[in-house]
Amino acid sequence: MPQKNSNLILGIDPGIADTGFGIIKNKNNKLTCLAYGSIKTSAKFALADRLEIINLELNKLIKKYQPSLIAVEELFFCNNAKTALIVGQARGVVILTAKLNKIKSIEFTPYQVKQAVSAYGHADKGQVQRMVKLILKLKELPKPDDAADALAVAICAANYCPAL
Repeated sequence: MPQKNSNLILGIDPGIADTGFGIIKNKNNKLTCLAYGSIKTSAKFALADRLEIINLELNKLIKKYQPSLIAVEELFFCNNAKTALIVGQARGVVILTAKLNKIKSIEFTPYQVKQAVSAYGHADKGQVQRMVKLILKLKELPKPDDAADALAVAICAANYCPAL
């Protein structure tokens, strides 16, 4: 297995249709964005196939960047129990993929993530995107929303685990 990059954090905003990811470097408390995007799966596929796609794509990201930490957003309260269960399964795939790659994973609530990037635990999506752009000195707002959220999760991890 390749050497893990001790100052890279892979942030994940889990979902079944879109799993956002964001990779940041934390060097001397200076955060730099290396990549972000979304792992998309089609509703045309069976659930097991969609979960496999998430696993395969995460493994590609891990192989390419070798993060030392994977930060995952915890499940947000959901009115639809079926949706919550499916998103929970996507989270499980992320956590298991981290474990199988011998990478530490850490979880944060949406409140903690918003607090870390905007100093306000009830910030809206737009506020989070703008703060992520500012913190990481990006030229434009990170899109899609899932990717911006994943970058925010990675920033939160950098704040909670500065010794990386």
